[in-house]
Amino acid sequence: MIEPVRRSFIVLETLSRRPHGTIAVLADETGLPRPTVVRLLKTLIELGYVTQVSRHLGYRLTDRVLGLAQGIRFVDHFVDAAAPHMRRFTQKHGWPLYLGTISHRAITIRYSTAPESPMSFERSALQRRSPILTGALGRAWLAFCSDEERRAVLRDLGARRDASLAAAFARIRRDGYAFASLPRPGRLQGIAVAIRNGPRVLGCISMRFTRSAMTEADAGRRYGPPLNALARAIATDVAR
Repeated sequence: MIEPVRRSFIVLETLSRRPHGTIAVLADETGLPRPTVVRLLKTLIELGYVTQVSRHLGYRLTDRVLGLAQGIRFVDHFVDAAAPHMRRFTQKHGWPLYLGTISHRAITIRYSTAPESPMSFERSALQRRSPILTGALGRAWLAFCSDEERRAVLRDLGARRDASLAAAFARIRRDGYAFASLPRPGRLQGIAVAIRNGPRVLGCISMRFTRSAMTEADAGRRYGPPLNALARAIATDVAR
Protein backbone atom coordinates (compact mmCIF):
# COMPACT_ATOMS: atom_id res chain seq x y z
CA MET A 1 0.00 0.00 0.00
CA ILE A 2 1.43 3.38 -1.06
CA GLU A 3 0.05 5.74 1.56
CA PRO A 4 0.12 9.05 -0.39
CA VAL A 5 -1.82 7.39 -3.22
CA ARG A 6 -4.39 5.99 -0.79
CA ARG A 7 -4.83 9.39 0.85
CA SER A 8 -5.20 11.14 -2.52
CA PHE A 9 -8.05 8.83 -3.47
CA ILE A 10 -9.70 9.38 -0.10
CA VAL A 11 -9.74 13.13 -0.83
CA LEU A 12 -11.07 12.56 -4.37
CA GLU A 13 -13.81 10.25 -3.12
CA THR A 14 -14.80 12.71 -0.41
CA LEU A 15 -15.02 15.58 -2.90
CA SER A 16 -17.06 13.39 -5.27
CA ARG A 17 -19.85 13.21 -2.69
CA ARG A 18 -20.46 16.98 -2.60
CA PRO A 19 -20.42 20.02 -4.91
CA HIS A 20 -17.44 21.45 -3.02
CA GLY A 21 -15.66 21.23 0.31
CA THR A 22 -13.40 23.30 2.52
CA ILE A 23 -10.14 22.10 4.02
CA ALA A 24 -11.84 21.87 7.42
CA VAL A 25 -14.65 19.71 6.03
CA LEU A 26 -12.28 17.47 4.10
CA ALA A 27 -10.00 17.00 7.10
CA ASP A 28 -12.99 16.13 9.27
CA GLU A 29 -14.52 13.63 6.83
CA THR A 30 -11.29 11.95 5.76
CA GLY A 31 -9.68 11.89 9.17
CA LEU A 32 -6.48 13.29 7.66
CA PRO A 33 -4.48 16.12 9.25
CA ARG A 34 -5.16 19.55 7.74
CA PRO A 35 -1.55 20.01 6.51
CA THR A 36 -1.82 16.66 4.70
CA VAL A 37 -5.12 17.69 3.08
CA VAL A 38 -3.56 20.98 1.96
CA ARG A 39 -0.57 19.19 0.36
CA LEU A 40 -2.80 16.66 -1.39
CA LEU A 41 -5.11 19.38 -2.70
CA LYS A 42 -2.15 21.31 -4.12
CA THR A 43 -0.95 18.19 -5.94
CA LEU A 44 -4.44 17.40 -7.27
CA ILE A 45 -4.78 21.01 -8.47
CA GLU A 46 -1.44 20.76 -10.30
CA LEU A 47 -2.63 17.55 -11.96
CA GLY A 48 -5.89 19.19 -12.99
CA TYR A 49 -8.32 17.02 -11.00
CA VAL A 50 -9.28 19.65 -8.42
CA THR A 51 -9.79 23.41 -8.50
CA GLN A 52 -10.31 26.00 -5.77
CA VAL A 53 -13.73 27.64 -6.04
CA SER A 54 -13.19 30.29 -3.37
CA ARG A 55 -11.83 30.72 0.14
CA HIS A 56 -15.36 30.37 1.52
CA LEU A 57 -16.60 27.41 -0.57
CA GLY A 58 -13.30 25.58 -0.81
CA TYR A 59 -12.52 23.06 -3.53
CA ARG A 60 -14.33 20.93 -6.10
CA LEU A 61 -13.49 18.27 -8.69
CA THR A 62 -12.88 19.23 -12.30
CA ASP A 63 -14.24 17.46 -15.36
CA ARG A 64 -10.85 15.82 -15.82
CA VAL A 65 -11.93 13.11 -13.37
CA LEU A 66 -14.43 11.96 -16.02
CA GLY A 67 -11.47 10.68 -18.02
CA LEU A 68 -10.86 8.12 -15.28
CA ALA A 69 -14.21 6.53 -16.15
CA GLN A 70 -13.58 6.04 -19.87
CA GLY A 71 -13.14 2.30 -19.36
CA ILE A 72 -16.49 2.08 -17.58
CA ARG A 73 -18.20 4.00 -20.35
CA PHE A 74 -16.72 1.55 -22.85
CA VAL A 75 -18.21 -1.35 -20.87
CA ASP A 76 -21.64 0.32 -21.05
CA HIS A 77 -21.28 0.75 -24.82
CA PHE A 78 -20.03 -2.82 -25.11
CA VAL A 79 -23.05 -4.21 -23.25
CA ASP A 80 -25.45 -2.09 -25.31
CA ALA A 81 -23.92 -3.45 -28.52
CA ALA A 82 -23.85 -7.07 -27.35
CA ALA A 83 -27.25 -7.40 -25.64
CA PRO A 84 -29.52 -7.55 -28.74
CA HIS A 85 -27.31 -10.17 -30.42
CA MET A 86 -27.17 -12.26 -27.24
CA ARG A 87 -30.94 -12.11 -26.74
CA ARG A 88 -31.55 -13.29 -30.32
CA PHE A 89 -29.13 -16.19 -29.81
CA THR A 90 -30.90 -17.30 -26.63
CA GLN A 91 -34.31 -16.98 -28.29
CA LYS A 92 -33.13 -19.22 -31.11
CA HIS A 93 -31.06 -21.81 -29.22
CA GLY A 94 -32.47 -21.62 -25.69
CA TRP A 95 -29.19 -21.70 -23.74
CA PRO A 96 -28.16 -18.77 -21.52
CA LEU A 97 -25.24 -16.55 -22.54
CA TYR A 98 -22.82 -14.59 -20.36
CA LEU A 99 -20.75 -11.57 -21.40
CA GLY A 100 -17.54 -11.04 -19.44
CA THR A 101 -14.61 -8.64 -19.34
CA ILE A 102 -11.35 -8.92 -17.43
CA SER A 103 -11.25 -7.04 -14.13
CA HIS A 104 -8.69 -7.34 -11.33
CA ARG A 105 -7.62 -10.99 -11.52
CA ALA A 106 -11.00 -12.33 -12.62
CA ILE A 107 -13.59 -12.12 -15.37
CA THR A 108 -16.60 -10.05 -14.34
CA ILE A 109 -20.01 -10.85 -15.83
CA ARG A 110 -21.38 -7.67 -17.40
CA TYR A 111 -24.56 -9.02 -18.99
CA SER A 112 -26.45 -12.29 -19.18
CA THR A 113 -29.50 -13.68 -20.95
CA ALA A 114 -30.09 -16.11 -18.07
CA PRO A 115 -33.37 -14.42 -17.04
CA GLU A 116 -34.72 -14.97 -20.58
CA SER A 117 -33.50 -18.53 -21.06
CA PRO A 118 -35.87 -21.49 -20.60
CA MET A 119 -32.81 -23.60 -19.80
CA SER A 120 -31.22 -21.21 -17.32
CA PHE A 121 -29.81 -22.39 -14.01
CA GLU A 122 -29.95 -18.98 -12.32
CA ARG A 123 -31.96 -15.80 -12.56
CA SER A 124 -29.07 -13.39 -12.57
CA ALA A 125 -25.28 -13.47 -12.74
CA LEU A 126 -24.44 -9.78 -13.06
CA GLN A 127 -21.11 -8.78 -11.50
CA ARG A 128 -20.32 -12.40 -10.66
CA ARG A 129 -16.60 -13.06 -10.93
CA SER A 130 -15.28 -16.04 -12.85
CA PRO A 131 -11.73 -17.43 -12.42
CA ILE A 132 -9.41 -16.63 -15.30
CA LEU A 133 -7.30 -19.78 -15.39
CA THR A 134 -10.09 -22.34 -15.01
CA GLY A 135 -13.24 -20.62 -16.31
CA ALA A 136 -14.25 -20.84 -19.96
CA LEU A 137 -14.40 -17.05 -20.29
CA GLY A 138 -10.94 -16.54 -18.82
CA ARG A 139 -9.34 -19.30 -20.85
CA ALA A 140 -10.80 -17.86 -24.06
CA TRP A 141 -9.45 -14.45 -23.10
CA LEU A 142 -5.95 -15.72 -22.38
CA ALA A 143 -5.83 -17.80 -25.56
CA PHE A 144 -6.75 -14.94 -27.90
CA CYS A 145 -5.24 -11.86 -26.23
CA SER A 146 -1.77 -10.58 -27.17
CA ASP A 147 1.35 -12.28 -25.83
CA GLU A 148 2.17 -9.15 -23.84
CA GLU A 149 -1.25 -9.06 -22.15
CA ARG A 150 -1.15 -12.80 -21.50
CA ARG A 151 2.22 -12.53 -19.77
CA ALA A 152 0.97 -9.61 -17.67
CA VAL A 153 -2.21 -11.41 -16.60
CA LEU A 154 -0.38 -14.62 -15.73
CA ARG A 155 2.21 -12.64 -13.78
CA ASP A 156 -0.56 -10.84 -11.89
CA LEU A 157 -2.15 -14.19 -11.07
CA GLY A 158 1.18 -15.62 -9.91
CA ALA A 159 0.97 -18.33 -12.57
CA ARG A 160 3.74 -19.55 -14.84
CA ARG A 161 3.18 -20.25 -18.51
CA ASP A 162 4.35 -23.86 -18.68
CA ALA A 163 4.19 -26.24 -21.62
CA SER A 164 0.75 -27.64 -20.70
CA LEU A 165 -0.77 -24.18 -20.43
CA ALA A 166 0.77 -23.09 -23.74
CA ALA A 167 -0.60 -26.24 -25.38
CA ALA A 168 -4.06 -25.58 -23.96
CA PHE A 169 -4.09 -22.04 -25.35
CA ALA A 170 -2.88 -23.27 -28.74
CA ARG A 171 -5.70 -25.83 -28.81
CA ILE A 172 -8.27 -23.15 -27.94
CA ARG A 173 -7.00 -20.92 -30.76
CA ARG A 174 -7.15 -23.85 -33.17
CA ASP A 175 -10.71 -24.82 -32.15
CA GLY A 176 -11.94 -21.22 -31.83
CA TYR A 177 -13.50 -21.75 -28.39
CA ALA A 178 -12.64 -22.71 -24.82
CA PHE A 179 -14.23 -24.88 -22.15
CA ALA A 180 -14.01 -24.51 -18.39
CA SER A 181 -11.29 -26.65 -16.85
CA LEU A 182 -12.39 -27.51 -13.34
CA PRO A 183 -10.74 -29.89 -10.83
CA ARG A 184 -13.99 -31.80 -10.46
CA PRO A 185 -16.35 -31.68 -13.44
CA GLY A 186 -19.82 -30.68 -12.29
CA ARG A 187 -23.27 -30.83 -13.78
CA LEU A 188 -22.69 -27.67 -15.82
CA GLN A 189 -20.10 -26.78 -18.42
CA GLY A 190 -19.35 -23.59 -20.35
CA ILE A 191 -18.11 -22.96 -23.87
CA ALA A 192 -16.65 -19.50 -24.53
CA VAL A 193 -15.45 -17.46 -27.49
CA ALA A 194 -13.52 -14.19 -27.67
CA ILE A 195 -14.90 -10.94 -29.09
CA ARG A 196 -11.95 -9.38 -30.89
CA ASN A 197 -10.98 -6.18 -32.61
CA GLY A 198 -7.81 -7.14 -34.44
CA PRO A 199 -5.31 -8.42 -31.86
CA ARG A 200 -7.30 -6.90 -28.97
CA VAL A 201 -9.81 -8.94 -26.96
CA LEU A 202 -12.79 -6.73 -26.08
CA GLY A 203 -14.60 -9.36 -24.05
CA CYS A 204 -15.77 -12.96 -24.13
CA ILE A 205 -19.11 -14.73 -24.35
CA SER A 206 -19.88 -18.10 -22.81
CA MET A 207 -22.83 -20.44 -23.18
CA ARG A 208 -23.58 -22.67 -20.22
CA PHE A 209 -25.11 -26.08 -20.75
CA THR A 210 -25.69 -29.31 -18.85
CA ARG A 211 -23.29 -32.18 -19.40
CA SER A 212 -26.28 -34.51 -19.62
CA ALA A 213 -27.56 -32.58 -22.64
CA MET A 214 -24.38 -32.84 -24.72
CA THR A 215 -20.68 -33.58 -24.58
CA GLU A 216 -17.98 -30.96 -25.05
CA ALA A 217 -17.37 -32.30 -28.55
CA ASP A 218 -21.08 -31.93 -29.39
CA ALA A 219 -21.16 -28.42 -27.93
CA GLY A 220 -18.12 -27.37 -29.95
CA ARG A 221 -19.45 -28.82 -33.17
CA ARG A 222 -22.99 -27.44 -32.78
CA TYR A 223 -22.39 -24.10 -31.07
CA GLY A 224 -18.79 -23.14 -31.79
CA PRO A 225 -19.56 -21.67 -35.25
CA PRO A 226 -22.71 -19.70 -34.25
CA LEU A 227 -20.99 -18.38 -31.11
CA ASN A 228 -18.05 -17.13 -33.16
CA ALA A 229 -20.43 -15.56 -35.68
CA LEU A 230 -22.15 -13.86 -32.75
CA ALA A 231 -18.80 -12.56 -31.45
CA ARG A 232 -17.93 -11.11 -34.89
CA ALA A 233 -21.31 -9.37 -35.15
CA ILE A 234 -20.85 -7.80 -31.71
CA ALA A 235 -17.31 -6.65 -32.56
CA THR A 236 -18.63 -4.97 -35.70
CA ASP A 237 -21.31 -3.09 -33.76
CA VAL A 238 -18.89 -2.05 -31.03
CA ALA A 239 -16.59 -0.50 -33.65
CA ARG A 240 -19.37 1.65 -35.11
